[in-house]
Amino acid sequence: MVCAFSGCATLFTGYEDEIYFISKPEGAKVYINGLEICTTPCSVDIHRSLGKKVGKIELEGYKTRVFQLSTDFNLVSILNLNNPVGWVVDLVSGSIVKHDQLVYYFDFTQAPDATAYKPFRVDIDTDEKQLDLFYMPVSR
Repeated sequence: MVCAFSGCATLFTGYEDEIYFISKPEGAKVYINGLEICTTPCSVDIHRSLGKKVGKIELEGYKTRVFQLSTDFNLVSILNLNNPVGWVVDLVSGSIVKHDQLVYYFDFTQAPDATAYKPFRVDIDTDEKQLDLFYMPVSR
């Protein structure tokens, strides 16, 4: 009957998940929604929410990687059954969802040496305000 006065998922599973970030090589900065949260290897408690969380991991000399924290419906919420207050509590706390991936591993590939490539085409899209540079390898 504990669930009658609170959200079951919030009560039984909490409202955040511990997520691990690992990179090879180590020392990459991890950002979630634009805020730096840690340097790899690291683990961080991240609040659950219905909104999307976009991450970025960067390491000097390597290509920056962008990712999204994935979530799924938290089945424990079903214990709320016909309890609208419990559903509201789980919705507000974010516990109606859970992070379904708890470990993110990034194997960086070496960024290309700028001197090994030369631009051969530039595309400018004035409507989208976008500039694309296309490169080709330089014979050495």
